[in-house]
Amino acid sequence: MLLTAVDTSSFSVALPDEHATARLAVDIATALEPGDLVTLSGDLGAGKTTFARALIRYLANDPTIEVPSPTFTLMQTYNLPQFPLVHADLFRLSGSAELAELGFDDLPEGAVVLVEWPDRPAGFLRPDRIDVALTLAPKLKLEFRHARVTGYGTMGPRVERTAAVRQFISQIGYSGALRTRLKGDASTRIYERLAIGEKHAILMNSPRRSDGPPVRDGKPYNAIAHLADNVMPFVAMANGLRQHGFSSPEIYHADLDQGLLIIEDLGDETVVSGEPPAPIRERYEIAVDALLALHALRLPDVLPVAPHLEHRIPSYDMNAFLIEAELLLDWFLPRLNATMPEGERDSFRALWRELLAPAIDAPATWVLRDFHSPNMLWLDHRKEIARLGLLDFQDAVMGPPAYDVASLLQDARVDIPEQFELALLGRYVRGRRQFEPDFDPTSFIKIYVTLAAQRASKILGIFARLDLRDGKPQYLRHMPRVWGYLQRSLSHPALEALNAWYIAHVPALNAV
Repeated sequence: MLLTAVDTSSFSVALPDEHATARLAVDIATALEPGDLVTLSGDLGAGKTTFARALIRYLANDPTIEVPSPTFTLMQTYNLPQFPLVHADLFRLSGSAELAELGFDDLPEGAVVLVEWPDRPAGFLRPDRIDVALTLAPKLKLEFRHARVTGYGTMGPRVERTAAVRQFISQIGYSGALRTRLKGDASTRIYERLAIGEKHAILMNSPRRSDGPPVRDGKPYNAIAHLADNVMPFVAMANGLRQHGFSSPEIYHADLDQGLLIIEDLGDETVVSGEPPAPIRERYEIAVDALLALHALRLPDVLPVAPHLEHRIPSYDMNAFLIEAELLLDWFLPRLNATMPEGERDSFRALWRELLAPAIDAPATWVLRDFHSPNMLWLDHRKEIARLGLLDFQDAVMGPPAYDVASLLQDARVDIPEQFELALLGRYVRGRRQFEPDFDPTSFIKIYVTLAAQRASKILGIFARLDLRDGKPQYLRHMPRVWGYLQRSLSHPALEALNAWYIAHVPALNAV
């Protein structure tokens, strides 16, 4: 593959065969978002249909899906997991007036539009689009093509990143890999499995996250909550965890500035089973044991990332805890059309300050922060706690050990029966007493229920925000479970005052 940067919004690629054309289509597919326009221009017979078929199959996550050429139907619609996609061939159109007859005035909401021969109807092209121009190269060989990818308007930066990803992958010998997009989380990160025969790795595509508007004391939410805005914390924590015998992914190749990593593939086997998913007892017990092993260590708050580059793990301070809990007020209550009397925010914050003080005073350890089923894999071929694969720890902080225990035992995406939660909690408490003779179970349980309630309040706010702000309603199905966990924690006598506040100001479960 030959890749040459042409300008700030274009790159050119030599495509020696159909496989290379399909790889380029996958590159473009990874950059697409709802509502985007992609145009395919160039020579007749240059591979536009091959390109379109590969792009649609990748987005469908189904290499066998039938993708007929729309030469005769003119337009085909696909309901794909991420968004609808409309594939149109405008070669036989005589003018823009015929677009309305095809249904271009009534496309599915958020549909990506993939158009062959976009120059046929005058005035069709939008200022923001990606154009892929494919041309024949008969002097080289019959299958050879040239491609020029151009991003217009707001699509320019995405085309630049596509070129950077292609170059990054080629540097480690994966340019010919089969790329499969993995199910992601609620973040902007994209994960893909790269496969060449039996050789597998994971591409982590994590652009630097913007700070967002200031929300308090001139600081944005991400800064107050200590959320990572680049991949350096991930690299530091991954290496640090592995040094202590935990199964975090090995970093094979990194471009820290671009936010690109190629990391070890820990597989697909999870710690849950069934539909709906339920916890596998042995695997959750090993997860508890992994936390015990972590909490038995004296861990630094500064970790190396690269030569002459370090990452300082931030402290899980009061401001971070409070602004997370306040997501319940800012997003969850408005979603329920609930109002809060003036001054009650101060009352809410005061209650939390008092409850959180013991947690902040507790001896600090690495808090991975999202230690729950979506971020844990099962590695049966390894031994003891190394059987638990760990993911998604870039937002780690120095804080109370009880936080990750609460994250695991009140899993927002999996029902953890109360008796199972108590059994696992007992396992943890017994383990702590073995290596920490002065460990106080009563004080720990108070901190545990406090942090479980704080985390549930935060998650309810996050799921509401994902729906209202980001158009991702799929997280709402977890709200009743999280609300149940919140009620479970608030029933503890130590949280009596907070429970009274929630009863007075937060609508009941049937409103969720």
